[in-house]
Amino acid sequence: MAKVIRTDKWRLSPTKYQLSILKDTVAIYRDMVRRLISIVNLHWKKIAVCEAKQRYVEQLFHATKENPNPKYNKFFGLGTKLYKFPSYLRRAAINDSIGHVSSFQTKYRDWQGKIRKKRFAKPPRLNTRCGVYPDLYKNQCIKVASDYTIAEIKVYKNNDWSWEQITISSLSRRHLIPKAKQLSPTLVVKNGAASLSVPYQIPNLKTVATDKYCGVDIGINITSVCSIVDKSGFIHARKFIHDGTALDKRDKHLARIKRKASLTKKLHKGFAKLHYRKAANINKNIAFSTAKQIVNFAIDNNATTIVIENLRNWKPKGGKRKSSLKQRFHGWVKSAIADRLEQLGQEYGIKIASVYARGTSSFAYDGTGNVKRDKDNYALGSFATGKRYAIDLSASYNIAARHIAYKLKLATKYGKLLVSQSSDSKPRSWVSLSSLWGSTNNGDEPDTTTTARSA
Repeated sequence: MAKVIRTDKWRLSPTKYQLSILKDTVAIYRDMVRRLISIVNLHWKKIAVCEAKQRYVEQLFHATKENPNPKYNKFFGLGTKLYKFPSYLRRAAINDSIGHVSSFQTKYRDWQGKIRKKRFAKPPRLNTRCGVYPDLYKNQCIKVASDYTIAEIKVYKNNDWSWEQITISSLSRRHLIPKAKQLSPTLVVKNGAASLSVPYQIPNLKTVATDKYCGVDIGINITSVCSIVDKSGFIHARKFIHDGTALDKRDKHLARIKRKASLTKKLHKGFAKLHYRKAANINKNIAFSTAKQIVNFAIDNNATTIVIENLRNWKPKGGKRKSSLKQRFHGWVKSAIADRLEQLGQEYGIKIASVYARGTSSFAYDGTGNVKRDKDNYALGSFATGKRYAIDLSASYNIAARHIAYKLKLATKYGKLLVSQSSDSKPRSWVSLSSLWGSTNNGDEPDTTTTARSA
């Protein structure tokens, strides 16, 4: 089973003097990497076929008793900064330089083989000024207090490398996960702030499969609607997830972009960059928050499978002229929510399944046929029986039912019912929640008003 690695951000609260020290440390590390990239690239033919790449590169510039006169001993010119340079930082810099050159060589080889995005694309260039950050090896470059309040980091100050105690102001939660293995953190200093990027190897969780499934409808009118459905078609719980405040903030930025564009004849490069960035960050936060709430809802209700619609290749159609529907479709975070659910599913041991999307919203959950949406309120609709219901809620029932019916070999993977349970049988109507009622009650369909009731 593949390793699951997730990264937490620990915020540091250094003083003004400590922040300048951290900046100097990162600058020296980058200077070291920049020089090493030139050396590694020059000797790449030998390094590429060498098994001990790190040791080979180290012998080219680092002086020891066994290697008193390395080839590039005076090449660095870092003076006192190189004196007592931590050995583990040196090895981290070597690994960064090898990775950087390896990536460049691969791209250059592809360019020579005419594997290019454009026919007359220029060859890739080796950029030695890369924005890397130092990796801090445990007990060698960093020591963290048992209560996670203080981190001792080896930094460059007063022409020497020494330990500096820096306060940790905030943590994430992964250090509390049992058996989670903490890997080497990275010191990040940018925009006048410092933090530690701490990766964790999360243990693979083995969960006992249950007969409860969490059907999720990711919509435009409501961000997400979730329902817990079992194999008999009984609804155990329901949840509406919608952050209207965040959506309003995002739409305000998009409206400002539209207003600015109407006042400009030609849009220059970087037009309304601030508003685009803020709108994208709000969308990202909505996706992360929604996915987290979906996973928590599934865990709280003992569901080990989350079922969503497969909307990967779905393309939106524009609305009427001057309507905001096209803009709303472009701001739809369906893919971001699905990607985040996949990541959280790996971490929490929850399976993420997808079903064929067509017909989930337009077909009534009680099997009475197509749904007629309200013109004034697109989130509501009427069934053929005259019953009014939330369209997205009905869709979440059908989404879960489609996956269950496919697992029970009652339907095809495209959401169509089979006449019989044999796999070669001819498909008929769309799968809905009512399809599960007949399969578990010997054909006697229960009362729809009581079956769709929350437990």
